[in-house]
Amino acid sequence: MFDLPVGQGPVHITLLMGPKLARPVPAEVTEALLSAQITATAGERSGFQLAFDLTKNGIISRRLLPEGFFDPKTRLIVTVTVKGTPDVLFDGLIVRHEVGASNQPGHSTLTVTGEDLTLLMDLEERTARYPNLPPSERVLAILRRYSDYGIRPDVYTEKVTQPPHQDLRVHYQTQTDLQYVTELARANGYTFYLEPGPNPGQSSARWGPEVRLGIRQHALSVNMDANSTVDQLTFAYDGTAREEPQARWQNPETRQSALLPQPSISPLRPPLGKRPTPALKRRTLSGTAKQQREQAEAELLARAAVSADVVSGSGSLDVIRHGYILQPRQLVGVRGSGRAYDGDYFVKSVTHNLRPGSYQQNFTLSREGLEARSDYVRP
Repeated sequence: MFDLPVGQGPVHITLLMGPKLARPVPAEVTEALLSAQITATAGERSGFQLAFDLTKNGIISRRLLPEGFFDPKTRLIVTVTVKGTPDVLFDGLIVRHEVGASNQPGHSTLTVTGEDLTLLMDLEERTARYPNLPPSERVLAILRRYSDYGIRPDVYTEKVTQPPHQDLRVHYQTQTDLQYVTELARANGYTFYLEPGPNPGQSSARWGPEVRLGIRQHALSVNMDANSTVDQLTFAYDGTAREEPQARWQNPETRQSALLPQPSISPLRPPLGKRPTPALKRRTLSGTAKQQREQAEAELLARAAVSADVVSGSGSLDVIRHGYILQPRQLVGVRGSGRAYDGDYFVKSVTHNLRPGSYQQNFTLSREGLEARSDYVRP
């Protein structure tokens, strides 16, 4: 979807709401929308905040609000269309609303706040038993419970194979589904999040490595005069961010323990920078000595990968001027920032700020090294 140019046309927002099956809202609700802010971050729950004009005799204050139209757990889907190209930005649930009454006509507002559908997975603690199931199959079993909301599993097999041994250990879940799935993702160096779309009412539940391979989005250009597409772009290199984790494992037969060899993080984090940065910190993981060797190796790989990104960038852009909607959790090229910081980055987060006649995006980028690996950046 991100490859489609949005051109210079106006921005239209479509809202769908309902208890589970969301339907288009009355036209008066869309017309009363003052602003929308939607944030999507890799490995974290997405959220939104919408502000509506609360006219005294309008349909919202007169009928919809008292009848529970904006009550918590109501499903809300936001689709933005720019020059005929629709893009589902959010699919989630309302968690609270606030009314700001004012003596000045036209200044009363209704603010609605919500989170994405992973909230459903975090409402109830569950006790479950998963005999002879590796982590990825446990995640699949959990995600099948939420298919009624149009959630499709996008689950990847672990990089370090961990064959289950029911005779040695049976895996139990005692947390919420979201906590358990997120814990399994973190232990394998993976990420878990919901990606809304491509059609309203559909979401993809990704449990796997971050997307650091494949097609890049159109470049973010800065300091290039008329060709600049980004208002500002700031980079930072944090030398203390990267760690070299160590894990000790004890052989249950010989009772001998030894440090596990350092893994290559390339299977999880293909390098985006030409010059890798060194790890200034060294940390020893706790509890790995008594684990199965494969489980300890997976945890060592995960810890090394998570702390790899020491270069970060942040900025903002005007979608209309850029010509494309910047998508989170994918790759994008940067040009015009100099030899050290040009090149490809992982888009860590994007915040969409929509107002009548305006569509701004704030974003953060990350990668593990300096300098571009290629002279070519997709324009």
